[in-house]
Amino acid sequence: MERKGRTFDVLGQLGSLRRYARSLVRNADDAEDLVHDALVRAYERKASFRRGANLRTWLLSILHNAHIDRLRHKRSLDRRHEEAAAEFEPALPASQDHVVRLSQVREAFFSLPEEQREALHLVAIEDLSYQEAAAALGIPLGTLMSRIARARASLRNFEAAPKISHLRLIEGGGNENN
Repeated sequence: MERKGRTFDVLGQLGSLRRYARSLVRNADDAEDLVHDALVRAYERKASFRRGANLRTWLLSILHNAHIDRLRHKRSLDRRHEEAAAEFEPALPASQDHVVRLSQVREAFFSLPEEQREALHLVAIEDLSYQEAAAALGIPLGTLMSRIARARASLRNFEAAPKISHLRLIEGGGNENN
C-alpha cells in the first residue's frame, strides 16, 4: 500500500536520471545541471503526472526533452554568433598587398623634391593649417600652396603611371596543347 506522497518520489529516481543525463551530455557537471533542470520542470508540471503512471519513464522523458531543448538553444545561439561575426568581421585585403602599396607610396613621397615633401608633410601628416605650415617653413602662403599643389600633382602622376612588373610570363609552361 502506498502512503500519501510516495507516488511522486523523485528521490528514488535520481540514480537513473543522473546516469541517463551523463550518457546524454558526457560531462558530470553538465549532467547535474540537466538533472536539476528536469527536476524543476517535473515539480512545475507535477499536476500533469497521472497517478498510476510510471514515474521513472515520465522523469526520463522530461530529462530527454530538457536535453533536446538545450541542444536547440545552443545551436540557435551558435548560429546567431556566427551570423553576427560574419556581419561585423571586416574583410581586409591581404596584408602583403597593403605593405607593398604602402612601400610604393612611401617611395613616391620620398622621391618628391625636399621643399615639396616638407610642405606636404606639414599639411597632410602633421595636420597644420596652410598658415601654420607657411609660418613653420618661413615662406609666404602662396609659395606653400604652390609647393603642395606640385607635390600632389606628382603623387597623382605616380598613381596614374602604369606599373611595370619585374616579372614576366614565359611560354612553354607545359599547358599548351600540341
